[in-house]
Amino acid sequence: MAVTDEAIEKIKGMIVSGALRPGDRLPKESELAADLGLSRNSLREAVRALSLIRILDVRQGDGTYVTSLDPQLLLEALSFVVDFHRDDTVLEFLAVRRILEPAATAMATAHITEAELDTLTQQLDALGASPSVEELVACDLEFHRGIVQSSGNSVLCSLLDGLSGPTTRARVWRGLTQEDAVSRTLHEHRAILTALRDRDAEAARAWATVHIASVEQWLRSTL
Repeated sequence: MAVTDEAIEKIKGMIVSGALRPGDRLPKESELAADLGLSRNSLREAVRALSLIRILDVRQGDGTYVTSLDPQLLLEALSFVVDFHRDDTVLEFLAVRRILEPAATAMATAHITEAELDTLTQQLDALGASPSVEELVACDLEFHRGIVQSSGNSVLCSLLDGLSGPTTRARVWRGLTQEDAVSRTLHEHRAILTALRDRDAEAARAWATVHIASVEQWLRSTL
C-alpha cells in the first residue's frame, strides 16, 4: 500500500504542478512508470485508485486521461461516502448544512436572476397550500438546490448536494409527525424567496438558518 501511495502522490504532483492538465492523456504506462521511478504494478494500482475518485478517466483501448477536475465530478466520492452514514450522525449532517447553506443563500442574493426567482415561485405555487409530505420534501430539495446553484460557488453547491441525502429521511419523518411542519416549511420558503427578491443577504441568511434549525431542533427532541 505504501508503494501505491507513493505512486498516487507522484501522479498528483504532476497534476498540481501543471505537468498534466485537465483533459491531458497520460504517457504510456511503461514510459510513465520509468519517468516516475515506479513499477508498472504500483502505477496501475495508483491509476485505478485515482479513477475511482474521478481524478483520472481510464478509456479502454484509448488510454488514461486527466478528467475535467470539475468540483461536482470530484465530490461524487463524497456523496458515495455519505451514503454510508449511520442514523445517529444525521444531526451532524444537519449541523454542517446549517453552517454552509445560509452562507450559500446569502451569496445567492447577488447572483440569482429574476427568471430563476420566478421559477422557484412557480414551484411553490404549484404545490398549493396542502401538499403531501413526499411532494413537499421533493420540492424542498429542488428549492434549496436551485438557490445554492445560484450562489456562484460550484464547490459549495457540490458539497451541499452531497450532504442533502442523509437529511431527507429526517425531513419526511418530521412532515409526517409534526403537526405544523408543512405550513412552517412553506412559510419559511416564501420568506427566503422574499429576502432573495429584496437582495437582502442578511435576511436570506437568517431565514435559511431558521429553516434548517427547525428540522434540527425537531430531530433533537425526538432522540
